[in-house]
Amino acid sequence: MSKLHIYNTLTKQKEEFKPIQDDHVGMYVCGPTVYSYVHLGNCRTFTSFDMVYRYLLYLGYKVRYVRNITDVGHLESDADQGEDKIAKKARLEQLEPMEIVQRYTVDFRNVMRQLNAHPPNIEPTATGHLIEQIQMVQEILDKGFAYESNGSVYFDVEKYNESHGYGELSGRKIEDLIAGSRELDGQEEKRSPLDFAIWKKASPEHIMRWPSPWSDGFPGWHLECSAMSTKYLGETFDIHGGGMDLKFPHHECEIAQGCAATGHKPVKYWMHTNMLTLNGKKMSKSTGNTLSPAELFSGENDKLEKGYSPSVVRFFMMQAHYSSELDFSSDAISASEKGFIKLMTAYGVLLKLETSSQSSKNVQEMVDSFYDAMNDDFNTPILIANLFETTKYINSVHVGTETISKEDLELLQKEFRGFVFDVLGLVNETESDNSKMDEVMALLMEIRAESRAKKDFATSDLIRDKLQEAGITIKDSKEGTTWTF
Repeated sequence: MSKLHIYNTLTKQKEEFKPIQDDHVGMYVCGPTVYSYVHLGNCRTFTSFDMVYRYLLYLGYKVRYVRNITDVGHLESDADQGEDKIAKKARLEQLEPMEIVQRYTVDFRNVMRQLNAHPPNIEPTATGHLIEQIQMVQEILDKGFAYESNGSVYFDVEKYNESHGYGELSGRKIEDLIAGSRELDGQEEKRSPLDFAIWKKASPEHIMRWPSPWSDGFPGWHLECSAMSTKYLGETFDIHGGGMDLKFPHHECEIAQGCAATGHKPVKYWMHTNMLTLNGKKMSKSTGNTLSPAELFSGENDKLEKGYSPSVVRFFMMQAHYSSELDFSSDAISASEKGFIKLMTAYGVLLKLETSSQSSKNVQEMVDSFYDAMNDDFNTPILIANLFETTKYINSVHVGTETISKEDLELLQKEFRGFVFDVLGLVNETESDNSKMDEVMALLMEIRAESRAKKDFATSDLIRDKLQEAGITIKDSKEGTTWTF
């Protein structure tokens, strides 16, 4: 069985995964900013990291999975300008900011529960960790990598770059960033337009504010993740993830803050999920090319032909590698639905197989192929392809053209179930349908048997042909008639 390799966005290469502390893994994923509706792009990111979490658990690692809730400090501009997005939403809806936070946090958790994602071990909020953030600001100040200006505290990017190098995660060079930057109105507090706020003084009308040694204000968006990840996972931990849109500036700034505060890099393996598109175009609220999870599940939208179950949606997401772009379309997800049903049907058949003295194929090799796929940077599309290849063998054993031993059947049942349900996180939504299907098929087989007995071969063949069109194959033998998808 191969060892797990992860593509590290920082080093730009696949690396053999070696946890810092034996079999314990620290994993931090940047959680949602709860000021707008839950969108599918977020769902894909968190479903992907749920898959990573699940596989690490399946391998036997003890994982501390931390995913934060951003409930303060995310301004309208990355240039430290504008209104706090949550406060703005609260003002427009005439609500308290924490009402906005609570509403969208509950919505987000409900959607992830529908997608069968495990909750994280710890889900901290930025507003619940202000003391830690103020302490980190002070540490960075004490190390000389930040400065106070009119009650705000800014990270000195050029000073940091002299000793550490800024831009290594995204591949940006500070010279290019300086050349491409421009002075913005209201930014005279900064020594350089590249500098970013780690504590921001609140304007008089700003609702969300807290006392600090520098001013009544609020923490910078980048700082909160550094403070919370350090608190729960230590100064250096194993995996940090998020969407690729966070690579710069958010994660770049996290690296700088961590190095400035502790003197060493905070993360061993950086992972980023790719974009989600809809009908070949970027999802955008301004153009109307959007689709919410509720609309996707219910079918109440003008983008897709019908609604799809959460498990089919999850299966569809798993059919692309987490680092690849994925496009939602009716044709693509409909094909995925058929594949999902095929996989669930094969699992039902697997549970009922009869054994022989020996197996006609090497079952251990099949199982090893599941691990090999996931050990290659969590390659779920290859895993699914290998699972489908295995369903051919399962169906062949079912109709009697292949054999399987008792020991191999137990192994295949355990690992097939493990990778489909424990690793991919799918839910067998067809179990109740399968029982009804068995009843219907039993009735059809009885009618067909009576037709054959009466030599009414037209009816018998019609039943066979119509079932064949529906993807169900009938096999007649001396022992009786069997059927399979």
